[in-house]
Amino acid sequence: MLLRMKVYGLTIDPMTNSPIIILKDLEGDKTLPIWIGLLEATAIASELENIKFSRPMTHDLLKSLLDNLGARVVRIEICDLRDNTFFALIYLVMENKEFSLDARPSDALALALRSQAPIFVDEQVIQKSKAVDLGAKTEIDSEEGKKWAEILEGLDPDDFGKYKM
Repeated sequence: MLLRMKVYGLTIDPMTNSPIIILKDLEGDKTLPIWIGLLEATAIASELENIKFSRPMTHDLLKSLLDNLGARVVRIEICDLRDNTFFALIYLVMENKEFSLDARPSDALALALRSQAPIFVDEQVIQKSKAVDLGAKTEIDSEEGKKWAEILEGLDPDDFGKYKM
C-alpha cells in the first residue's frame, strides 16, 4: 500500500555528518529518514526555503525541460529499499501517456517539490527501513565533503543572497 507523505525537514546525521531528509505521512504517525547527498540536500533545502538563484540548478533545469516538452510530474514514489539503498520512481504524463523513470529518491523529491507533485512511499519501504544498518552509512571523510556538511548544518536562507551562481 502507498502512503502519501510530505517532506518534514532536513537534518544531519551526527554519526556520519551526512544529510538526512525526513518524510512524514499526512496523518503524522509514520516517518521515513533517507540519507542523501550534500548537493541534493542543498537543492531540496533551497526549494523548501523558496530560495531562487540567478541561474537554474539541475532540478530547476529538469523541471523547465519537462514543462517545455509538455510533460508533467504527476507523483513520485519511494518504491524500494535494497542493501541500504532507497529506490524511487518519477511518474510523468506526456501526450496522455503515463510513464515512470527510475531515480534516486533525493532527485525525485527535489523534482516533486519543484513540480508540487505528491510524494508516496510504499509501506513495505517503511517496514524495511526499520532494519537499515546505520553502521553501513559512509562517513564523510574528504575535506570538501566536511566543508559541505558544515555549510549545510548552518544553512540560513539569508546566506544564499551572498552567493552568485
